[in-house]
Amino acid sequence: MSKLSIVVPCYNEEESIPLFYPAVEKVVRQMNDLQIEYWFVNDGSSDNSLAEMRKLHEQNPERVHYVSFSRNFGKEAGLYAGLQAATGDYVVVMDVDLQDPPEFLPQMYELLQTGEYDCIGTRRVDRTGEAKFKSFLSDQFYHVINRISQTNIVPGARDYRMMTRQMVDAVLSLKEYNRFSKGIFSWVGFKTKYLDYHNVERVAGETDWSTWKLFKYAMDGITDFSQAPLSIAVWLGTTSFILSIIGLLFVIIRRIVEPSSSVFGWASLICIILLFGGLQLLCIGILGKYIGRIYMQVKQRPIYIIKEKK
Repeated sequence: MSKLSIVVPCYNEEESIPLFYPAVEKVVRQMNDLQIEYWFVNDGSSDNSLAEMRKLHEQNPERVHYVSFSRNFGKEAGLYAGLQAATGDYVVVMDVDLQDPPEFLPQMYELLQTGEYDCIGTRRVDRTGEAKFKSFLSDQFYHVINRISQTNIVPGARDYRMMTRQMVDAVLSLKEYNRFSKGIFSWVGFKTKYLDYHNVERVAGETDWSTWKLFKYAMDGITDFSQAPLSIAVWLGTTSFILSIIGLLFVIIRRIVEPSSSVFGWASLICIILLFGGLQLLCIGILGKYIGRIYMQVKQRPIYIIKEKK
């Protein structure tokens, strides 16, 4: 009998966990030809999320398991830890807030059973209920990253997906410290089919993903899967250099043609200095961003640290 592992990263989700488990159980119990295991990952929650996981484990120790971090390492670390812990022939990643409809699980499994696909993902076709500004930024992120990166990231794609063991092992083989799973899932390849659905609101609690956190996450995705910012820095530097040469020639020629002409005022000189100084700092900052990621990678720190595992 094949086994399906359900990986559920959690951060401050004490209200959602008791609702998530029975909702998913109602669906997976219809999948009689599968052995099911749950892997909840407590990402350093400050509420009673761990207590809820322990409670579920005590009720069904053979079916429900959990991993608890020593502190908050972020969702990417939680997802990676869950994939490492999962032992199933098939692995599905789900959010605990039930924004990932459990009703798709049987269809996902049936499609994988055809052998035509290695992964069945999901894609939101709208963002009803979310702030318009946040939705706008999300749309622009997918537009930008797909223009500057060779790795295609499907707009609206969720982490909610069911994968074969072969694909999971491929994802786990990427040991990078700074992880952007949406890009990694695409980069490893394998044939993927996406199921579309309309946005579903959280069943309980509030999201921890503020606009600022999403923006930083988007920047991580861009620097992880594109060298375009470095190319932009090179072009900005080249343009600045050419403009400065043209300006220098203009001043020299003007001085030769009109020896009595006065030198341009301090205001224009300061503006030019600020312009080129700002461009230099921008380019150095972009370069520093990439060097910083290299620095974190070569230190070989663990992606997460486990405090408790059952």
